[in-house]
Amino acid sequence: MIRLLALLCLLSAAPALAQNAPEAYPARPIRMIVPFAAGGSADLVARIAAQGMSEKLGQSIAVENRGGSGGVIGSEAVLAAPADGYTIAFHSMSSAVLNAGLYRNLSFDVRRAFIPVSLVGTVPNIVIINPRLPAANLAEFVALIRANPGKYSYASSGAGTIVHLSAHMLASMAGAEMLHVPYRGSGPAMSDLLAGRIDMMVDTLPSVIPQVRAGQLRALAMGTRQRNPTLPEVPTAEEAGLPGYESYNWHAVFAPQGTPAAVVARLERAARDAVADPAIRQRLMDVGVDPRGTSAAELAAFWDQQLALWIPIIRASGATAD
Repeated sequence: MIRLLALLCLLSAAPALAQNAPEAYPARPIRMIVPFAAGGSADLVARIAAQGMSEKLGQSIAVENRGGSGGVIGSEAVLAAPADGYTIAFHSMSSAVLNAGLYRNLSFDVRRAFIPVSLVGTVPNIVIINPRLPAANLAEFVALIRANPGKYSYASSGAGTIVHLSAHMLASMAGAEMLHVPYRGSGPAMSDLLAGRIDMMVDTLPSVIPQVRAGQLRALAMGTRQRNPTLPEVPTAEEAGLPGYESYNWHAVFAPQGTPAAVVARLERAARDAVADPAIRQRLMDVGVDPRGTSAAELAAFWDQQLALWIPIIRASGATAD
């Protein structure tokens, strides 16, 4: 009788064990946690990527927004779930890189806590100024701020954001002193830049295209190594006279540490195939994203490079989130 009961228990458990086996992945829906509020750029890109990956995996991927503390709350939610591939993270640069330098008492080491899956895409940043300034290009602007230490200002969407740190890096590389004016969000910052109360800002390309085309803002340089087809007349920072300057946001898929290698490989293949799909690529480009679709190894190398670049900049800026 005891043997019969044991056999029945094994038989009843077999379907559940089979569903949890890496080779059967995915056998049920997947949660993709975005550690930011709904409606933002990370959420928008995540939903495009999730749809594409869902089609390749043959299982639905539900995007779940868990905003708060600059992405920390959502990251912790992913790490609290089983590392089985059914809860994954969609990080942006701020949650995967900047938080490592801004928070001194994080409950996790982001580089060790997550496994890279695939870089979905990058979003260029662009250096913009109020057109009333007597600077027609980046070289003239650098000369202007060098000659007038502390006179000119730059806006940001908040201390420690990529908008702040990108402008700080530019001023530092130019050997110039500028006044940082942080705002609560990019909207108020942009309003004051347009009104001439602020002189310069480094913002995402999609956010400023209409104002640049209308002549309300002057674009000095792209923060990427190549010119962008949306505004092909805007030179790169290197072309404009500031070699080595790069600034862009990015979005990528990650899994919690401990996820089986076979599951990570399956997710990687799905993400790469999704980004390679012409319809998904077009949707990404329509929202200002340069599609990438890298391997896990390529994302790991890229991630390490980004950490090595931005952590010292954060510390030099004095920005903290604690």
